[in-house]
Amino acid sequence: MATREREKALKRRENKDNRARAVGRYIRISPSKVRIVIDLIRGKKVDEARAILMHMPNGACEPVLKVLNSAIANAENNLELSRDSLIVAEAFADQGPTLKRFQPRSQGRAYKILKRSSHITVILGEAKEEK
Repeated sequence: MATREREKALKRRENKDNRARAVGRYIRISPSKVRIVIDLIRGKKVDEARAILMHMPNGACEPVLKVLNSAIANAENNLELSRDSLIVAEAFADQGPTLKRFQPRSQGRAYKILKRSSHITVILGEAKEEK
């Protein structure tokens, strides 16, 4: 049985995506707000994406910028890739756990407040050189 587990582990390692990635988890901002920012940087060069994030007024830019910087550092230090050849290949925001709170209202009623969180993932790839 252990042989089969080794085979499965070997197959997983072969099929593993070797692109640089970074994940920010349990970030206390709604995924819909994060997706607006992420859509602007997807497919751009890394330096251009950083410039966009630094000069945008959205509150979601700060956590996305942190995750992007982490992915860049992972690419440079772990995979030894050049920063000049990196692009944002994939970026997405998934829903994290939701904190449920209640706001007291008149006549003994209560309104439900959903404080959403998100998991932000940025995957970097190498740009194809045009001839």
